[in-house]
Amino acid sequence: MVSLREYTIYCRDSEGGNILHLAAKSIPSSQVFGSALLIQQELQWFNTARDHFPPILKYMLNVGGETPEEVFTKEHKDLVEKGEKWMRDTATSCSVVAALIITIVFAAAFTVLGGINSNGIPNYLKETYFRIFAISTIALFSPTTSVQMFLGMLTLRYEEEDFLDLLPRKLIIGLMTLVLFKHDGSIWCSLLHSSLSSMEMTKTIYG
Repeated sequence: MVSLREYTIYCRDSEGGNILHLAAKSIPSSQVFGSALLIQQELQWFNTARDHFPPILKYMLNVGGETPEEVFTKEHKDLVEKGEKWMRDTATSCSVVAALIITIVFAAAFTVLGGINSNGIPNYLKETYFRIFAISTIALFSPTTSVQMFLGMLTLRYEEEDFLDLLPRKLIIGLMTLVLFKHDGSIWCSLLHSSLSSMEMTKTIYG
């Protein structure tokens, strides 16, 4: 009796393809939003099928002389192009927003409040609010990380395998650090503002 694994080696469709050739076919889906996430799902499905069947199947040719990997590339060519465009557009838009945030936070963080004395030491160095102001400059970390992730996405070659792990990981990290600044950045900006107000009030009262 022939086992299931042996049967998959000899089983062929009308085009001479094996079960991996069938798994390489592009199947439209309405459950996944975005071309980039759809190509990721297709890659996960194809890799799972390839790992569960005899390795010899991935080297077999159909009547067109194509391996399962070549069929996958041909079937998903348009989807990869759409996914690349979607990723690049998203990375470009988000990197512009993050760069604007960096510009604003950088100007606020590296301006020494109250000025410095003749020795180059901040006038309010010993004030508590000045120390709070210095700590609040870590708000620069989130948008900087976000820009690095999005610029990394723009410089990739956008091969099929990039959509499986590398691109989604960079996108998630970039969006998370951008959203992190949205939630936590307002707190740090409030600290910057309160530090400035307190130091100016101290200067007014005590001269």
